[in-house]
Amino acid sequence: MSKSSNNRYNGDDIWKNNTEKINSELFTLTYGSIVSQLCRDFNHNYHEVNNQLDKMGYNIGLRLIEEFLAKTGVGRCSTFKETVEVISKLGFKIFLNITPQIENWSSDNKSCSLILPDPNPLTEFVELPNLKDAEILKELWYSQILCGVLRGALQMVQLDVDVNFVKDTLRGDDKTEIRLKLNKFLKDEVPAGED
Repeated sequence: MSKSSNNRYNGDDIWKNNTEKINSELFTLTYGSIVSQLCRDFNHNYHEVNNQLDKMGYNIGLRLIEEFLAKTGVGRCSTFKETVEVISKLGFKIFLNITPQIENWSSDNKSCSLILPDPNPLTEFVELPNLKDAEILKELWYSQILCGVLRGALQMVQLDVDVNFVKDTLRGDDKTEIRLKLNKFLKDEVPAGED
């Protein structure tokens, strides 16, 4: 192997190793324009913007779980609590390079909060505009896409979960908190015709 082909091979490896980071950074840098466009498309109906961000996230989560499982090799978790630990320590770390803290477990271990570290990568370079009626601060959950991602990914591993924001530092709160509530375990269903 010649020296020049050896350098090309190393350059390819470096590019491949940095692809995820670049994709993550590209997503966080362009996410603001997605939210801004949705606000314009829905005439600043922030409830509908939240719904659209949640739907987008849900569809991302349905696909992202496959990549997550392939990269980590994590087997099936036996409890909801174990699942949330994996999400916090592996999922967020792999895709956003953060590790949320898990707090406020309910007595039945069916609901808890993920506290995102500051800064949240999606809001690091964001400032919400001051509107006369401050509607945007009351209604828009800027990072709502994360709730959809979590809901979609968890559904793919047979967990029906409600996911919603409780607090967001972008809105002036003291922390960014996402609440997860397990509704039920879904049954593994065999697709029709594959008995």
